[in-house]
Amino acid sequence: MLENQQHLFIDFEFTMPEKGKKTKGFYPEIIEAGIVAVANGHIYEKFSTYVIPNRFPILTERCKTFLHISQDQIDQGIPFSELINRFTILTKDFQNTVVTWGNMDMKVLRQNCEQASLTFPFKAKEIDLSMEYKRFFGDQNQTGLWKAVQEYGKDGVGKHHRALDDALTTYHIFKLVEKDKQYLHNPDHTTIGDRIDLSQLFNKFA
Repeated sequence: MLENQQHLFIDFEFTMPEKGKKTKGFYPEIIEAGIVAVANGHIYEKFSTYVIPNRFPILTERCKTFLHISQDQIDQGIPFSELINRFTILTKDFQNTVVTWGNMDMKVLRQNCEQASLTFPFKAKEIDLSMEYKRFFGDQNQTGLWKAVQEYGKDGVGKHHRALDDALTTYHIFKLVEKDKQYLHNPDHTTIGDRIDLSQLFNKFA
């Protein structure tokens, strides 16, 4: 990560329709955001907030149960426009790379911006880390976030489906994958001294 470059690890949680019920005009809206900002290889800011949905402000029972989230928590969140403003401030003066696990986060953010007549806040390179992970390990199927970190022999951060915890877990996987990439490109050359104990060999002929 070069100077003046910033990586933003982002995770959103969205509204969900009631199962088996069609809601006219429904589209997923961001109700929780977790952001980890990394520059010069160090986390310099972590941000987490609940977000009030514009179109369907009342959560379905399915959404509350799946995300373990309450209507009161969402009602005390920030407006979506304030979230976009926060992103705009966060990306100022940096060359930005946005990293997510899967492509839904950026798809939903773009759709929510369009619905709210707001400008998409990122002029940045976008990385879907789940696809990078899939290509790197040759998996046929896309792997879930927490399954991926467990395959590395690690644990996810905090609780799954908590936006900031998932953003931090994405950052940890990113570091692990980048480390493996560097090893493949620059493996340490093993010398003959690494393979045998030369001191024993010299003693034998002394």
